Amino acid sequence: MSSPEASQLGKPTAYGSDYDPGLLFPIPRAQARAALGLGEDLPFVGADLWNAYELSWLDGRGKPRVALAELRVPAASPNLVESKSLKLYLGSYAMARFTDTDALRAQLVADLSAAAGAPVSVVLTPAGSNNVALIENLEGDVIDDLPIEVSHYGPPRPDFLSADPELKADEVLVSHLLRSNCPVTGQPDWASVQIRYAGPRIARDGLLRYLVSYRQHSDFHESCVERIFMDILGRCAPTRLAVYARYTRRGGLDINPFRATPGLPLPGNPRTNRQ
Repeated sequence: MSSPEASQLGKPTAYGSDYDPGLLFPIPRAQARAALGLGEDLPFVGADLWNAYELSWLDGRGKPRVALAELRVPAASPNLVESKSLKLYLGSYAMARFTDTDALRAQLVADLSAAAGAPVSVVLTPAGSNNVALIENLEGDVIDDLPIEVSHYGPPRPDFLSADPELKADEVLVSHLLRSNCPVTGQPDWASVQIRYAGPRIARDGLLRYLVSYRQHSDFHESCVERIFMDILGRCAPTRLAVYARYTRRGGLDINPFRATPGLPLPGNPRTNRQ
């Protein structure tokens, strides 16, 4: 089975000491996308950017090594990878020996690409490197202090969204108030979200109410971002749109989905002060 309920998510788990790619649990994206009216011809491009902070293995002499791993899973991949299974999989490297970092990286690429059903990129950064991402704020105008009344916290309300076709805008908006819930465990997921668009000017108060309406919504990070993208696209008709969510870390992992209209580049991987 490939439904979340069949995974290790929300269940007591014994951590083994043997490398095991079978721990990876892929979940098809098709069902969640079908609920949004999406098929194989996607109206967006993008990737899921994962940062893994608890990767360790043994070198050829048996000495432990550690690194930070950046994983990029293409949005066009047929599967996402369930987060606890990825944590367990990465944990299974703790007693595995690799002659060098290139060999480790090649194994990670092979296993993760097989699970996702598409090429996954992997960048490994030594823990002591000066190239580790510095803390940055997401670029854009923060809309969280708008003096609005809020009374709806789920399910998401796309009818809160509106745009004025008489006013054109090319702007970047940011909110730190996005909260959703894991569909299996019910645990809260916290995120900052950046919305970059061009086209009819989006009403900021309605956008903020819309984002807050995810507060009691249950879905995976990736699906929430795709729903936000599709709702803004459908209700506000921007000519250009990108939605980028930076979720806070859990279990040594943070997940940062990015979805954009074709032609827009993938973003960088800045760590926010909440991550």
